[in-house]
Amino acid sequence: MKKLPKVTIVGFPNVGKSTLFNRLLRRKRALVHSLPGMTRDSVTAPCRLDDRDFMLTDTGGFFGLPDEPLSSQVREKAWRAVTASDLVIYLLDGKRDLAPAEEEFYASLRKLGKPLLVVVNKMDSPAQEDRLGEFYRLGEEKILSISAEHNIGLGNLTEAILSGLPPSGTATGAVPGLRIAIVGRINVGKSSLINRLCGEDKLLVSEIPGTTRDSTDTLVVREKKSFVLVDTAGIRKMGGTRDEREKAGIIRAKRDIREADVICLVLDVQEFPTRQDAHIAHLACASGKPLIIALNKWDLVDASRVKPGEVRRKVYERLEFVDYAPLLFISAATGQRVVKILSLAEDVHQMASKKIETSRLNQFLARVNREYPPRSKSRGRIKIKYMTQQGIRPPAFVLFAHGRAALAPAYEKFLTGLLRKEFDIWGTPIRLFLRKG
Repeated sequence: MKKLPKVTIVGFPNVGKSTLFNRLLRRKRALVHSLPGMTRDSVTAPCRLDDRDFMLTDTGGFFGLPDEPLSSQVREKAWRAVTASDLVIYLLDGKRDLAPAEEEFYASLRKLGKPLLVVVNKMDSPAQEDRLGEFYRLGEEKILSISAEHNIGLGNLTEAILSGLPPSGTATGAVPGLRIAIVGRINVGKSSLINRLCGEDKLLVSEIPGTTRDSTDTLVVREKKSFVLVDTAGIRKMGGTRDEREKAGIIRAKRDIREADVICLVLDVQEFPTRQDAHIAHLACASGKPLIIALNKWDLVDASRVKPGEVRRKVYERLEFVDYAPLLFISAATGQRVVKILSLAEDVHQMASKKIETSRLNQFLARVNREYPPRSKSRGRIKIKYMTQQGIRPPAFVLFAHGRAALAPAYEKFLTGLLRKEFDIWGTPIRLFLRKG
């Protein structure tokens, strides 16, 4: 597997780390908010500058806010990312004076002996260049000035990053693979699940609802196969939170559903499926992406009283619109069956990529027309002449009929079920389109 170097951006809260992260990626990967403390977990993504690839990491504000309940954990995660890096970008705020704690932190970074770039952000005008002398107090020979927001000085920074990277093939990163979005309500154990799959406490875990704000990518390699696990913010109604940063995280989580290769919906066995679980399942279904349902905290269940078959029936009864999704009983706390998520993700992704020959589809259609004549919304019969597959992920099929009448919803569901059974398609939505032809 190809190796990639690791570059990490660190600094105080609200110095513009996430803005710079997005600017270097040339896309909005990290959440940016005017309120400090938006980023808690480290966010990592593959980055390419001038045909050179590396893994870029955005960290939480290293010194945290005094009223931030997880500030010590945020610092620990950020420092762990720094020590694993091949190059560190130390970002400072050009609109304020250098703080004593920032000088102390610079000394700590120097002791690591890693390539280090000192970058002063928010230098939006030539007049502000006069303030650059303030930052030479650190003793650094070369300090770069930029404005990440206004794309000023990014060329010089790019050159410095490329010069500081180790030779190709000598670093410790890895190329990402299948992207699995871990989604669910607040506090169902999404971060704990990813930590278990990683074998380390990579993500912040807390009893405080809304711990995860930004989405976090975590690379896992199993049997020489790569998976990118996306830990998302817990999804709930916007009216349920007053924290603007949490609201931004919820919006981002919904976007991650659309961008994932596979979705893993985590439910809490002690409280399921709730109305909010159903809402998230609807988002997953509407996205057209393959879906796995993971029922977490199974270790807390009294096995003498709770039967898996009954629980499975209850889940599919309340979430009948995603009854195509395989269901796993897992425990992030003990590791019970969590690795199965990775192999199932591969399976459902393959199912969503399945292509069926037109000849087989029309043999199937001839049998359907004969044994289960299609019905329209007005309960009249529809003569479907032929069908073909239009696309994959999700599998989409076009049915050509004499008229423009739409299929009755109940019959469309029935026909979809027949397709699944005939061609062994599970774990993914199926789309049907009726056209005149």
